[in-house]
Amino acid sequence: MRLRRRLRLASHARERTVPQSGIALVIVMISIFALSILAGGFAYSMKVETKLARNASSESEIEWMGRSAVEYCRWVLAQQLNIPQEPYDALNQVWAGGLGGLGTSNSPLANVQTTLQFRNGTATWKIIDLERKLNINIVPEGVLQQALMVLGVDAGELTPIANSILDWIDRDENTRVEGAESDFYQSDPEHAYFAKNGPIDDLAELLLVRGVTPELYWGSSSPDHPPSSFLPRVNRLGLPIQGPVYPAGLVDIFTPLSIGKININTAPETVLQVLLGGDTMAAQRLIELRSGAGQDGLETPIGSMGFGILDALVSAGMNRQAAQAFAPMFTVRSATFEVTVDAQVANYHRKFVAILGRNNARDIQVLSFHWK
Repeated sequence: MRLRRRLRLASHARERTVPQSGIALVIVMISIFALSILAGGFAYSMKVETKLARNASSESEIEWMGRSAVEYCRWVLAQQLNIPQEPYDALNQVWAGGLGGLGTSNSPLANVQTTLQFRNGTATWKIIDLERKLNINIVPEGVLQQALMVLGVDAGELTPIANSILDWIDRDENTRVEGAESDFYQSDPEHAYFAKNGPIDDLAELLLVRGVTPELYWGSSSPDHPPSSFLPRVNRLGLPIQGPVYPAGLVDIFTPLSIGKININTAPETVLQVLLGGDTMAAQRLIELRSGAGQDGLETPIGSMGFGILDALVSAGMNRQAAQAFAPMFTVRSATFEVTVDAQVANYHRKFVAILGRNNARDIQVLSFHWK
């Protein structure tokens, strides 16, 4: 009897022991799992910190690489003015990525490198002149509306968009016809802001202006901003709205900084078309003339060999009286340039942008320098 009782007590003890040992095993496994997560998080954090430290150590070096490339571009632009056979700035010249003009082979520009090699990295530069575009801060109202027409803006939207842009730039709060001042931009409490009432510093400010959509700003077929990158617009039923298709954008026509005249040798067809009152044929003919079409493939920039702006406009199909009226809008020299530098140290990239103002070969100023 006593033996049976002892066996029963031993059996109950084992039943209590087994669950307790299982709970302990679960606790151990949870602890190991938690420690693994902490260890993994610590390792990832250390990896991030190491990369940030490495990038920080490269920050100063990569910035000076960018600044060095900008200084190199200043030298290139200065040397271009020292070529007497080329009293103009054109797309066939070295600064613009071309092979060079008539006197390049006898100048230091014959050995220009677009990618600069440094001890720990490289810097690749690109120059465009800003005189190829219209200055948005001084453009007349009629030319602004003509630009919107060339882009294909609906006739009913021409005045609202043009006057809203002019209201953004002017220094008062007086609203033009169908324009927009601060009271309009303050009407949405979630996205309220004031009209700038001053010159545009960055052309992207236009995206804040009433009526200027991303498609109108960038163009519907922008290589940097394909249609898929635009936010889809829908109506109240949730159906997509098919907006207009723009062959180019405001960014292709305007710049916030330039001398105001257009370089007839570098302006794209869209800009020439705007200045010539929408005359597509004349714009195309000017591009053919400056690129040497029909002349054995040799480029003949306007301003070379006595071929001036007035001659080019007449050759493009204008009568001499009209050509004389349009000629003062153009120049064959550029004075404002945008330099883009792509610098790299190991796997660390940074893009710098500088604006240069060229007064003469000995006075080329860095107007701004920043990275993006």
